[in-house]
Amino acid sequence: MSYCLNPKCPNPTDSANENQSTCCQCGSNLLLEGRYRVIKQLGGGDFIKTFEIDDQGKCKVLKVLLKNNPKGVALLKQQAEVLSQINYPGLPKVDPDGYFTYFPRGSCENLHCLVMEKIEGQNLQDWMKERKKEPISQELALEWLKQLTEILEQVHNLQYFHRDIKPQNIIRKPNGQLVLIDFGAIEEELSERDTFIKMESVTGAISPGCPLTLKWMGKPVPQSDFFALGRTFVYLLTGKPPTAYPENPRTGKLLWRKGAPNVSDQLAAFIDYLMAPFVANRPQNTQAILKCLAELDLKQTEKKNNINYEINLHSQPSKSTRGILSKIRNFLGL
Repeated sequence: MSYCLNPKCPNPTDSANENQSTCCQCGSNLLLEGRYRVIKQLGGGDFIKTFEIDDQGKCKVLKVLLKNNPKGVALLKQQAEVLSQINYPGLPKVDPDGYFTYFPRGSCENLHCLVMEKIEGQNLQDWMKERKKEPISQELALEWLKQLTEILEQVHNLQYFHRDIKPQNIIRKPNGQLVLIDFGAIEEELSERDTFIKMESVTGAISPGCPLTLKWMGKPVPQSDFFALGRTFVYLLTGKPPTAYPENPRTGKLLWRKGAPNVSDQLAAFIDYLMAPFVANRPQNTQAILKCLAELDLKQTEKKNNINYEINLHSQPSKSTRGILSKIRNFLGL
């Protein structure tokens, strides 16, 4: 089918638009930039919507800014500029010409659009629901923390920040690779709404050490992403959103550890480090996080090796048993 992007179209899903170049209802162009055909709406809010599109036989995602808001336009353009510079498996690809404007017929305002790669897989919120919110293992947590930190390193190196890390915005591909999507928190920025109050949302926007606007000394900071990353892993390691746990009224520290009895003190302390109530007490950059993760991974490996050594030690046959086995081997000529 062909979906009409004109917000004022009386029937954007009219089946008569199939394979047509213009909408039968409003006369708007259905073939964007001469190549993109909108198939269906995937989601969206009051300010931005996402669509599945066909790009000459290849399925992609289209983001459309519904209101010509200068702040929203700036955020969408910045997202396009940054992602078009990066070719990394943990980020959706954006072509250099992926950003464009579209004029619906009869409209006095253009729509700002961004085309990007469609990531196959399942977001972590749906993945957790499918497994009945069973907490992930410590080993998987370390692997995913490393993956996500390496993804953040790619964008932070360009002085760009995600602003809305949460399970819904992390896709797990069929091969296990994680992909971070929905950069910029455009909807939240424009509506000035705190999505964290929703039970399943774990965005870092309301970090006690960082205002809702995600600004510190007038600029967005990487530590806001680290805070949200920590909150995301509270959910993944406990199966409950951070809002299910109280905060220390004196320090602002989230009291979540009782919900994760199988998590080591070292990993729990690291998650708390990411979520430190004050920005200055969080990791300075992604390299600091990766260094901590390497140390945690080494301790995990050493612990496994010690356990395997103990098992092997206790599984060795006794002296008398070894003697009997030796006689049997001699008798059999082995």
